[in-house]
Amino acid sequence: MKHVNLSIALATGACVAAFTAAPAFAETLKLAHFVPPAHVVTGSVVEPLVEGVSADTNGELTIQVYPGGELGAGPMEQYVRALQGVADITWGLPGYTSSQFPKSMIVEMPNAIPDGMTGYDMLWNAYDAGHLDSEFPGTRPLAIWASEPSVFIMKDHEIRSPEDLQGLKVRVSGSVPGAMITALGGTPVQMPAGEIYNALQTGLIDGVVTGMSAVADFKLDEVANSYTVGAPLGHIMFYLVMNQGAYDALPEDQKAAIDNNSGRGLSRSGEEGWNARARETLEKVSADPDNTVIRLSEEEIAPFDTVATETRDRLIQEMGGEDVYAAMKGGN
Repeated sequence: MKHVNLSIALATGACVAAFTAAPAFAETLKLAHFVPPAHVVTGSVVEPLVEGVSADTNGELTIQVYPGGELGAGPMEQYVRALQGVADITWGLPGYTSSQFPKSMIVEMPNAIPDGMTGYDMLWNAYDAGHLDSEFPGTRPLAIWASEPSVFIMKDHEIRSPEDLQGLKVRVSGSVPGAMITALGGTPVQMPAGEIYNALQTGLIDGVVTGMSAVADFKLDEVANSYTVGAPLGHIMFYLVMNQGAYDALPEDQKAAIDNNSGRGLSRSGEEGWNARARETLEKVSADPDNTVIRLSEEEIAPFDTVATETRDRLIQEMGGEDVYAAMKGGN
């Protein structure tokens, strides 16, 4: 019995020593996403947050990143993982669960972002005005932003007019681009981004509407061979959210570190990162003689533009989103 008590005492003492040696309020948060570490989200959003928070707290608050679906592979469950605490912070696309984010996804609509405005500013304008609270229950948005403009990424089909889309199956990221493809005469197909490569390769789909950055992130240049740039196809929205309870449990200085490294600043970094990757990727595919890169003229853009504006106005009217859209553009 004495040996048992001695063992317990030694173990207890070691635990106390370890606890007292650790920094006060030391905490590690889990950040989960479903794409490989080389994806643009790492350098433009994840690393700025991780490094900024660590620096501001002298390492007392750290963020452990779990890429590639390590905490759950399904991209459609990303928001739920944050809500349930499987991860403290998750990155995802509202388009995968479009019904939860109808107001936020106005920013995805074709011709929704006016010249001179950014997607992240529009989203934060609406969020700060209280229009988007109901779409982020139980979480705290750390970043909300939009991708570069979407383009046509096709296999063995050249898109120069809406007529070229008739009967083609085109992968979309959610209901908003799906409505645009339907209006143009194509058939929208929803699937996770990780499935696009095989679907294009096998002919399950004829093409994709998404940003050029996805070509690099998912190696679509290995299976696609035609790219059409200039049609107003909208954008893709992204979120980085934190479980509200996990945020509330942090001491004030650590909350401040999260706040200082998130919001519009982190969202701007994400949007600029997506646009930079898109420019680099377009240059790369343009330099490959096996690719056809179609840059539409103003005359060729016009019929797409008509459909885009009609689709935007119809979708906003159907959802009663006029006030949200006005707030996004800086109105009350």
